Parts: sequence; structure tokens; C-alpha cells
Amino acid sequence: MIRSLLLTAAMSLPLTAPAAAETLKWATARDVYGLDPHAVTDSFTNIFTHHLYEPLVRYDAELRIEPALATRWEVIEPNRVRFFLRDGVTFHGGEAFDADDVIVSLTRAADPKSPLRGNLPGLTAVEKVDDLTVDVVMEGPTPLLNNYLTNIFILDSGWLEANGATAPIDASRGEEGYTTNNANGTGPFRLESRRPDALNVLVANEGWWDTPAHNLTRIEHSPIASAATRVAALLSGEIDLIEPAPLQDAARIEAADGVRMLENPGLRSIMMGINMGDSLVDGNVEGNPLKDLRVRQAMMHAINMDLIRDRIMRGKSRVTGSLIAPEVQGYTEAMDARLPYDPDRAKALLAEAGYPEGFAFNLNCPNDRYVNDEAICQAMAAMLTQSGFQPRLVTEPRQIHFQKVDERAVDVFMLGWATLPMLDGFSVLSAMLASPDGSYGTFTPAGYSNPRLDELTQAIAIEMDEEKRLAMLSEALMLAHEDIAWLPVHQQPLSWAARDTVEVPQAADDLVRLWYARVNN
Repeated sequence: MIRSLLLTAAMSLPLTAPAAAETLKWATARDVYGLDPHAVTDSFTNIFTHHLYEPLVRYDAELRIEPALATRWEVIEPNRVRFFLRDGVTFHGGEAFDADDVIVSLTRAADPKSPLRGNLPGLTAVEKVDDLTVDVVMEGPTPLLNNYLTNIFILDSGWLEANGATAPIDASRGEEGYTTNNANGTGPFRLESRRPDALNVLVANEGWWDTPAHNLTRIEHSPIASAATRVAALLSGEIDLIEPAPLQDAARIEAADGVRMLENPGLRSIMMGINMGDSLVDGNVEGNPLKDLRVRQAMMHAINMDLIRDRIMRGKSRVTGSLIAPEVQGYTEAMDARLPYDPDRAKALLAEAGYPEGFAFNLNCPNDRYVNDEAICQAMAAMLTQSGFQPRLVTEPRQIHFQKVDERAVDVFMLGWATLPMLDGFSVLSAMLASPDGSYGTFTPAGYSNPRLDELTQAIAIEMDEEKRLAMLSEALMLAHEDIAWLPVHQQPLSWAARDTVEVPQAADDLVRLWYARVNN
């Protein structure tokens, strides 16, 4: 189902790079957290570092898994998969790629201190068979192993050791290391320079093992926080590609000469997390009213999502009751139903729960991460107030916001999830709904736990029968739907803009893959 959403209109990729070679000037709303591909789960940072680093297997332009640094693989035992590595690959620094690099990299990414550990759950060992063969050993059969591995990039083991960088860092907590501003991968581009929050320059890796589909010699990436400034830079010719392009400027961009909008349905679901711990982080009542299902139902009744779609999202978003998009495995129509907008019912439920005058809590949102994130939260705060709640709106830059989320220092908070790298509902189940335990529950709201959901999570993780697995996955997601474990908002649209000279595929995961891009001047 996912493939139906993948490519921009009439976009075709060349089998080989054209003779011309070009610079692409690319602007985004923010900078990457750094260049360490194991230091953060942030999808924009991960796709940026994918230009420098590579996994054993990767998604192609249509989100199909294909070989990358591994040429093939085979199941040796139910919990042991053997990967045969590509010969003749070198890192940007000239070092030869081999099994030791895979062992160190996968172990580093799965380290208990790594924020990426949830993207490789159940890893027990990576064993060397020979210089170009490794066995990946899991706790049990793992139906999504290759999906996980698409997001685990390989670094040179000797380079890590020489620079004191073998241990993982957590960029979302402000940690930095040598790998934050330096890179040494095998990917299609290599790092020329980095000035955080100003300019990142990549140049084509002339020694790349693959045949380039792109014709780029240079990528200049500029973080431009102001949407108006990004659009002005595109319209003036200073920038070739912007992401995101503000929805409110879509008509103006389409009317301008030499530029166009790139819009498609997206997989990223925006939702509000709800603290269900014993007390509010910043409340004015004893205990935590949010633990009461009636209060969470009242919150859903209080929010007019159709109005947010029509006014703030310019009709481009898809209102949802589900935590995953319809194209993601595990989705059913039943989990997409949401309680209707009904402020009177919201007030009645609040009173029934014992809070006729409402209660105060913080409503935490980023102001530079998702499409119109701050405006959405401003509207939500007003709607909740009208229904008897007392929200205190807190909007902050993404780094501050997500640090609070990581520390569970939030009551109601915004999060977006595109089911990456799995493109499967188990991504939400394992990271956002399961009780925290090892690699599970990294983002599960404080206090939320459903024993049957946990039981299903463990079973789904090792079920190789696809029909049984999908049935269990749908059951687990429906349990979360009934619990209102998270409050779904919408699937946000893909919204980029580019000069007419730029060709780039726009996949449903909203990730910019410039190794498929061309500039035709």
C-alpha cells in the first residue's frame, strides 16, 4: 500500500548520472542535531547523515528494501541471520570496510545508553564469521530485522577508537563528541565543512561503490528557521529546494515563475502524549486527573480537528483517530474512528470525573519541528479552555521540547511519528505504547501500561506468520485506541518546494534523498 504514495508527479530516475554536475542549495527549517548517526532518533538528522553513512540494507526511492553494504543475507537459525558484506568498499578516509566495522557499529547503536537502541530491539550479538561475513543474533525470530537495519549506519571502527568515540552519545540531551561535527562514512557524499546552525557542505564521494543516480557535485545545506525567509530565498534563486514549504504560501509559490510546490500525502502522524503518572508535572490539584479515561475522552471531545484541518492546515492534513496512517501495516478502519467534537460533552465528562472547574496543566509543543506545530497547539489550548480545561501553553524550540519529553517532564505534549524505519505499526507499539523495558517504551507516556498490549508486543516481535502477526498488531493498536493512550491529531501533508530545474523523489516518509536528485540547468 505504501508504494501508491511514493513519487512526485512524472518523476523518473536516471539509471546513470548525466554528464553535467551541479551544486544543489537546500534549506530546511532547522539544522541537524549533529553528524553522529547513532546519537538521535530524529528522522531529519538520520536522513541527513544517510548522505554520509550507509546501512547494511536500505530503502530505495520507492521504499523497497534492497542491498547496500550487505549484498545478500540468509537465515541460518530462527534467531541468527548471516549477512555477506560488499567487497571493495572504502570509507571517506580511505579505510577498508569489513566485518569489524559492522560489529562495532551495530553494538554501538544498540547500547543501552544509545537513543537509537529502540531501532534495533532484541539484538544479543554480532559475530564475525570472516572479514566479509557477520552473523546478527537476535533474542528470537525477528520479522522486521531488515527494516530495523535500514536505519543503523556503519562507521569505521578504527576511526571511532582513534577519536575516543566508540561509546554512544545522546544528542537530544545536549551531549556532544568528536562525531558531532566530523564524519567518516561510505556514503554517496562526504563532509567538506560544517558550521552548526549556519551551513553544512557535502561533496560527491568520487570513490562511492554504487553507480550514482544523481548529478550533484556539491550540496549546500542551510538551516533557515523563518518560513518567510526560506520562501523568499527560493523565489529569489538563492535556494533550489526548501523543506518544509509553508502551506500558507503554496498558492504564491505555484504562481511564481521557475518554482513549484511538491505536495503529497504523508505517513507522519501528529499526536498528543498524555502523562498518566501519579501526579501532574505542573498542576493545581492533587494526583493526576489525566489518569482518568473520562478526562482523556473529554480532551478529545474538546478539540475541533476539522477546524484545525481547514483553517490551520489549509485543508491539506488528514484528520485521524489512529496512531498510524492507513498505508502502514497494522491499520484498520476501526482504529481511525475518533470521538466527535462536542464541548458540552467534554464539560460533562470533566464534571463526572470530579473536575467541574477543570484543572491546570502544561501543554508542551515545539515551534520548529512539525508543519504549523505552534499554531495547532495555540488552537488546541483555546478549544480546551472553552471546554473547561486550564491548559498553560508552552511552545519551545525542538531541542528543549524533546529533552523535556525524554525526561517525562511534560503533561500533554506534541509528538510526530512516521513509523520509521520499520514502516510498520510495530514501530508505534514498541516505542510509544509498550511498558518501558529495555529497548521498549522509549516514548511511552509516563504511567501508561496495558498488560495485554505488552503481551501482544512480545508475541508480535517474533511472529513470522504474517497473517497472525497483523491480527495481533491490529488488536494491540485497538487497545491503545480504546485507552486513548495518545490523542491522535492528523497525518500531516508533505510540503516541499523547488526550482523547476530540480528533480527529486518525494517519498511518503517525508525524507529528502538527494542521492536520487538532479539539477538540470
